[in-house]
Amino acid sequence: MVDPPPLAGPPASLPSPRAASVGARRPASLLACGWRAWIALVALLAAPLAAAAPVLVLPLHEAIGPATVDIVVRTIARAEASRATLLVIQLDTPGGLDTSMRDIVQAILAARVPVALYVAPQGARAASAGTYILYASAVAAMAPATTLGAATPVAIGMPGSPPRPGAPDRPGPAASAPAAGGSGPAGSTSPAAAFDAMTAKQVHDAAAFIRGLAQRHGRNAEWAERAVREAVSLTASEALAQRVIDVVAADVSELLAQIDGRTVRVADGEVKLATRGVAHEVLAPDWRHRLLAVIANPSFALILLMIGIYGLMFEFSSPGFGLPGTLGAICLMLALFALQLLPVNYAGLGLILLGMALLAAELLTPSFGVLGVGGVVAFVAGALLLFDRDIPGFGVPLALVFGLAATSAVAVLAGGGMALRARRRPVVSGAEELVGADGIVLDDGPGGTWARVHGERWRVRGPARLAAGQRVRVRAVHGLTLEVQSDDEDRTGGS
Repeated sequence: MVDPPPLAGPPASLPSPRAASVGARRPASLLACGWRAWIALVALLAAPLAAAAPVLVLPLHEAIGPATVDIVVRTIARAEASRATLLVIQLDTPGGLDTSMRDIVQAILAARVPVALYVAPQGARAASAGTYILYASAVAAMAPATTLGAATPVAIGMPGSPPRPGAPDRPGPAASAPAAGGSGPAGSTSPAAAFDAMTAKQVHDAAAFIRGLAQRHGRNAEWAERAVREAVSLTASEALAQRVIDVVAADVSELLAQIDGRTVRVADGEVKLATRGVAHEVLAPDWRHRLLAVIANPSFALILLMIGIYGLMFEFSSPGFGLPGTLGAICLMLALFALQLLPVNYAGLGLILLGMALLAAELLTPSFGVLGVGGVVAFVAGALLLFDRDIPGFGVPLALVFGLAATSAVAVLAGGGMALRARRRPVVSGAEELVGADGIVLDDGPGGTWARVHGERWRVRGPARLAAGQRVRVRAVHGLTLEVQSDDEDRTGGS
């Protein structure tokens, strides 16, 4: 007996249902894997582009003042908001105010974005206050043929006593000690010694300040202290050799290429710079900065002060016109705003106000020029003392001072001449103006004689009887009665 053949499976050419399902899903899986690989490749290629945020460049070519603080603080905030790779401050300054410099240093140290100080273009300088800002920056760079240094602080305010003969050139502890054997009471110091002590305090404080900035970024602290105490300066190559700066670069692109890969310190910690080939955007000063810079200019502030005083003087002397008083008040308010931003010597401001008061008094008082000359002298002295000329960029040109003084003198002389000419003119109103006026007799009767003078009806009297229609001339005024004489009598008396 032959066994039946075993049951045959599915034909070899036909896949099983499971195999058919797996084969159907394979193209979809391959497509999904390819799509994910493409997304990963695009993300990998776009990652450096997204990380390479633009570098912001802020050019500053001015004395360090309140307007500079405003634009630096706002630019740092903008760089942080835009997650900029780096903020480059391109600086060219003769120096500036200590308070403004310290505000900028504090803003740079508190910034969460790296700040590079670049002394440029070629021929620029970072003197005085600019040296402190350079030491505070995360990256210090200079263009060829630039300089920095001369960071000795200069006192602002009333002029001090000159140094004593033989006093040390570099203020130190010895400079603040009173001279032995002084004739004053115990514990007192001479004015010269007090001045030396104040200078020593300022220099020691500034030296410690810049030494701390140098230690923060690992720069040459010894030379920084010499720049404060001895007012020394360096060229770009010398500064690089003495580890005062990090880079010497001809332009911003070369600067970004050289500092690529450096690790710098910011407020949040350390940041590694990736700046090679990154585009940079130059930020032009906006209208706010330009307006503050113009208002805070010492020459413009002095002109505003003069316009304000003259406008108020004219308004008080001729009330009711309105325009001079309004313009003067606005200019005076702007001038006072500018003066609170500037290193003002208040003795100079007082002399200017005294000079203006004397010039105004000259117009109202017959002093034959004494008050006017005194006012011009007081104004010139006050203008010379108003701003501390030792602060770079905050002096007033002598040509402007003497020009404004000459203008004031001319205005006083012109006003005085007009007043004298007006004084010599005949009176044109009031009772005094009636003397010498002509009139016509209207009637002569028991009620008295009446005449028409200047279109008005007046009671008149004369040495002789007056007839209606007769022309008369007024000789005197007695209350509401005019004393007249006929034209015939006037001509007879004059012949």
